[in-house]
Formats: sequence, structure tokens, C-alpha cells
Amino acid sequence: MARAGSLSQFEQAAEDLRCYAGLNLEAREIERVAEDVGRDVEQWLSEQQTQTLQRVSRPAASSGPWPKFYISFDGTGVPVRENELIGRRGKQADGSARTRECKLGCVFTQVGLDKEGEPQRDPDSTTYVGAIESSTLFGWRIYAEALRRGLEQAKEVIALTDGARYNRTIVQTHFPDAVHIVDLFHAYEHLTSIAQILWGQEAKAPQAWRDLLEAGDIAGLVHKAGKQLPASARSKKSMLKQLRYFEKNAPQMCYAQYREKKFFVGSGVVEAGCRTVIGQRLKQSGMRWSVRGANAIIAIRCCILSARFEDFWASRTA
Repeated sequence: MARAGSLSQFEQAAEDLRCYAGLNLEAREIERVAEDVGRDVEQWLSEQQTQTLQRVSRPAASSGPWPKFYISFDGTGVPVRENELIGRRGKQADGSARTRECKLGCVFTQVGLDKEGEPQRDPDSTTYVGAIESSTLFGWRIYAEALRRGLEQAKEVIALTDGARYNRTIVQTHFPDAVHIVDLFHAYEHLTSIAQILWGQEAKAPQAWRDLLEAGDIAGLVHKAGKQLPASARSKKSMLKQLRYFEKNAPQMCYAQYREKKFFVGSGVVEAGCRTVIGQRLKQSGMRWSVRGANAIIAIRCCILSARFEDFWASRTA
């Protein structure tokens, strides 16, 4: 019931169990059991996290089995009930919010290069952690998962983020020795935003700007784009905000160097995770969650997709 309720809508889960196992259950029964078990999973994961953090105080340099060890995290909105939004500002035109941000992180390893000479991810290596919680709590969550997965044995550690301030803080706090890369495709989105401010919604960034970004010449990019500040005060303010994004993240945008070292420069793995781990189950039409209920389902889904669900049940049985 917990597994079925975490993989599809509760009504669909009830129908599936009726078809596959001849169990006649109401959707509300599956909802109750899935959320109860989800909270047990989250408690188990929390205990595992505490044990991991108690064993190690700070990762040390090593030359272990993982040549390239990646940590990536991002946020995605989960639709929640109105009472979960009181006092929160959002992205709607009137400043209101409709969602709460779920922070999702993943850990994976690189296994050499593919036939085209591009970095290749070990498809069986990806594990996930996530919850609707503060960035401080999530920082400890993703750090503990990285330690569990072998952070201390990694030869090179790479952190892939979108450049948001809280993501930068998490990397500085928990992964200070990592190579921090701001996702190239997020950078392209900001570059496109500058072009749209200057030339309209259909505009694309000039090739010269794109070349400077790919080369990691952020100072040159900011200088070149900054020569074309719009006359409108509102547009000028928006463009300066976009330029500051590049200035703040310049040290993490050395894309030519990263490509030469055969690092991933895009956060596609965690973005795909946001769609599969969170979106497919929690962001369907008409859904409105309590934070408590959403976190219970997120815990089960992360556990299942990290191949740890059987470990949880073994621990529960013991």
C-alpha cells in the first residue's frame, strides 16, 4: 500500500491493488498507510543520517575508488494547501505563493567517457534525498548522503548547482574542497533573459556572448553586454540584476576548463530527478498537499529510487 500510494494517485493505487492483488481498499486507506509509512521512512533516514554524521566530522583528502564524485541539488515547487502558505511570498503577479519549495539532491559517480569523448554517468549510482525544509537542514541532509556514498574516498568532488545563493552557501559549508560548477544551461537562461530585456521576448543571445560564456570569460561577457544598458529605469534594473548573477558566479563558470577536465557542466541529472522523483507524483493537476503529507511521500520515493526501500523494511522488521 505504501509503495503503490507513493507511485501513483491514491485512487489509482487502489484500482491497481484491486486488479493486481484482489485487494479491495479505499483510496483514503492507502493515503493513510502511505503517509504513515512515509513518516517511518523519514525517521529511519534521519537516524541513518545522524549515525553517518557521528562517524565523520569532516571529509579528508583521499585517493579512493571514485575518480569523479558528483553532488547536485535544486529546488522545485510542490502545490500545497492554503494554510501552508500563510505569510509566504511567491512568484505570482500579486506576490502570493501557490507552492512550497522542495529541495532535491542527488549523488552520482562518473565512469569515464562515452564514444564521443563526453563524460558518462554510472546509471546505477544515482541516489536521492529531498524534503520541503530549510536550506540549513537540507545542507546537512545532502552532506550526510554524500558521506554515506563515499565522499571521503573520492579523488575529485564536483558540486553542480544553479547558482542560487543558498546553494552556494551549502557548497561552501559542507563541500568547501569541491569544484563548484554553476549549471551551464541555467547560465544560458540568464543570458537569454538579458537579450529579451534588450530586444524583446523572441530575442536570443548573440553568438559572441555565447562564445564568451562557453569560454568562461565572464568579465568579458559582462563588459560586452553591459555596454547596451536600456534607457528605461525598470529594464535597466532588471538587466543589472542579470549581470550581477554572472559577476557573483564567475568563479564557478570556467566552462572551457571544466570541459577540458571532462567534467559534467550541466545539472541535468538533478533536474530530471525533480521531474521523476517529485513532479510525476506530487505535481499532478488539482493536487494540494500538506507539507507533512508531501514529505512522507517524498521520503518513500527517494528511498525507492535510491534502492534503499528493502533496507528500510529489513530494519523495520528487525
